[in-house]
Order: sequence, then structure tokens, then C-alpha cells
Amino acid sequence: MQPRGDDDGAAQPLPDGYLICAGYAFDGDDGCIADVRHHATVFLDKARAEHRLTVSDRAKDLTALVVSELVTNVLKYAPGPVLMELRATAEVVDVVVWDSDPTVPTPRAADPGRVGQHGMEIVRAVTEELFVEREPVGKRITARIALADTLSPA
Repeated sequence: MQPRGDDDGAAQPLPDGYLICAGYAFDGDDGCIADVRHHATVFLDKARAEHRLTVSDRAKDLTALVVSELVTNVLKYAPGPVLMELRATAEVVDVVVWDSDPTVPTPRAADPGRVGQHGMEIVRAVTEELFVEREPVGKRITARIALADTLSPA
């Protein structure tokens, strides 16, 4: 695993609206999933401490879950490296994962008897928005997670 760019986002210009950004490249070794979760947690801790963003514990947990599910899918279905970028505005964190397989993942129909293969269903259920973009090589998936807990109407 090698971080790509400066881990604090200061070395690269930030896309419009983003306050903090970090990129990582992973080779898919045995510790890769633990590494992506760790980097996501450190990123959100830094967003909270240095940029004074409101980051709920739920947002941290969901971000760790989403990076785990997305990177697990890459390791399972796409050859080559995994690139991950984390970007935060005052309201959301975007988890962006690139892989070399152009196949767009689709959630499968609910099946309580199925063991495994629920990753995209989980990601879709816990994110505010989910985008999949085909790239000249592979695809880029962006999962958007709210940083603050929102109260549902009574």
C-alpha cells in the first residue's frame, strides 16, 4: 500500500467545495482492507480536528464500511491496483474508488438465502448518493456519506 499524493490534501489543488482531500494507491495485499479502513478513519479524524468539520461516529463507521465494501469488490473482481480518494465538504465525505474493470456493478435482488455478494446493496443503503462512471480504463465509483447525523421527522 502506498499513499498517493500528500495525505493531508495540501499538496494538490482541491476540487470546488472540498475542504480536505487525500488519495491512496493499494496493491491488493492481505492487509489492504484494514489499511483502507485505517486511512478513512485518520482522514475523518483530521477533518474533524484540523478543519472543524462535524463528523459523527455514525459517519466514521459508515465510511469504514463503505471503503471496505468497495475495495473488497475491486479485489474480488478487478485485476490490478486500487485507487481511493477521500474528499470532504462541510456536509459530506465522498469515497471515490477506481479500478481497472469497466463492468458497472449492480445490486442483486434481495435473497435471504444468499451468502455474500451483498456489498453494493449495503453501499447503496447507507450512502446519500452513489455514482458510477466509466473511465477510458475501468470505472470510478463515488459514494457520498453525510458527515452529521440527520434526524428523521417524528
